[in-house]
Amino acid sequence: MKINKMLIANRGEIAIRIMKTARRMKIRTVAVKTAVEPNAMYLSLADEVFDNTEEVSEIPVFLDIEKLISIALKTGANAVHPGYGFLAENAYFAQKCLDNEIIFIGPSPDAIYKMGNKTIARKLALKNGIPMAMGSNGNVPNEEEAVKIAEKIGYPVIIKAASGGGGRGMRIVRKSDEMDKMFIIASKEAEKAFNDPSVFIEKYIENPKHIEFQILGDTKGNVIHLGERECSIQRKHQKLLEESPSCALDSGLRKTMGKIAVQIAKAVNYFSAGTVEFLLDSEKNFYFMEMNTRIQVEHPVTEIVTGIDLIEQQIRIANGEELKIKQKDIKLKGWAIECRINAEDVQAGFAPDPGKIERLSMPSENYVRVDTGIQSGSSIVSSYDSMIAKLIVSGRDRKEAIKNCKLALDKVWIKGTKTTLPFFRLLVRNQKFQDGTFTTAFIEDLDKYYYNSEYEEMLAAWLATKLFVEENLQEHSTNASFENSVDMSPWLLNKRINQF
Repeated sequence: MKINKMLIANRGEIAIRIMKTARRMKIRTVAVKTAVEPNAMYLSLADEVFDNTEEVSEIPVFLDIEKLISIALKTGANAVHPGYGFLAENAYFAQKCLDNEIIFIGPSPDAIYKMGNKTIARKLALKNGIPMAMGSNGNVPNEEEAVKIAEKIGYPVIIKAASGGGGRGMRIVRKSDEMDKMFIIASKEAEKAFNDPSVFIEKYIENPKHIEFQILGDTKGNVIHLGERECSIQRKHQKLLEESPSCALDSGLRKTMGKIAVQIAKAVNYFSAGTVEFLLDSEKNFYFMEMNTRIQVEHPVTEIVTGIDLIEQQIRIANGEELKIKQKDIKLKGWAIECRINAEDVQAGFAPDPGKIERLSMPSENYVRVDTGIQSGSSIVSSYDSMIAKLIVSGRDRKEAIKNCKLALDKVWIKGTKTTLPFFRLLVRNQKFQDGTFTTAFIEDLDKYYYNSEYEEMLAAWLATKLFVEENLQEHSTNASFENSVDMSPWLLNKRINQF
């Protein structure tokens, strides 16, 4: 059975991203219209829209397995693409699709289950000789046992949700008298987020780099990697900026880590796109963290440096096709950086700032790619994530990519909500970021830059007003570029833009 009609069990920019490739492959797509977003941008790009606006349920449709299966059957879709988030890594959903003779565009339910449960994944990694940080052999039943394990491997340690991801159910413990409190918090958070309170413990690697390898595997047993992504710019384990390749890896280390990534994928007979994640310490020792069994938010940077459409590969693999790409064919060309522009108030600790996007303007240079599900007039709703757009910028090397990223960020105009734009404008001008010596602790170290003093806020507001008046007197276009604003405060830039 070949895919001819695909239900996209997702929304926003990833739904649009999937639709674009499906259309090129002449596969019809079905989108789901919800009462929360009845006029969402992604609906206009689908070949068919299933109206679910009158459905009243406590479970959002994108989390309702039975409903999604029903929609696929009603619309005649013989495949489902889960995108990322929601049910993308739900083994039961994948199995229900197969039970109803619907192609699940992703890995097998068995691979999803084994890699989704971190304790099982850890045991598999150890069995296959994959480098791992020291830790518990399985789930830890209580605080007393947690203290024993921590004292054996040495503090600091990190408590992790067995079924978790995205930074939820994770707590760092630096001394024994913190364990009781942190163990309870992590376990309760895991239960709330994943309906599973199980946690395990690992040695905490101080100030590492977060490096992940993109994997592609087919149903014939072929598995390759497409190089790495640098994901160390993150806050509370949530990624904010990614790039490919990483300046921390040379060709030898890339080859070694890539080989290990392929090895762990083969251990679960993995097929489809997936990501193997590692921590890299200051001595260039690396440790397997987890495997994400889906397409990643940051997949565009890999597409740019390899020239490979990952969504297309997912679909072809789901169709039973053998990979035409061999490991020797993978060449990383140039550099790519992705900024996740979210509707968040950076100075309030990246708190979501839902609202209507009154004005949205993105750069269109040939070194820029924008993946978005938002346009002028769209609303960022509290029911879903706060992403406005992914700004992906390329260059011949990292220096040029950063230069182009500065120019591109300064040409993004968004009015209606607070955004992470000022953070990114600050980030790409930071010397530590530019020289590549940052780690996952980078943002915590920059806390003092996030919060301007009252005096600085007043000064920035005064300067913004002055510049605004001067520019309007000169009849500058609202599409004016900030190309020469390299030394201008990113907070000031944001205030200038939001004047319009």
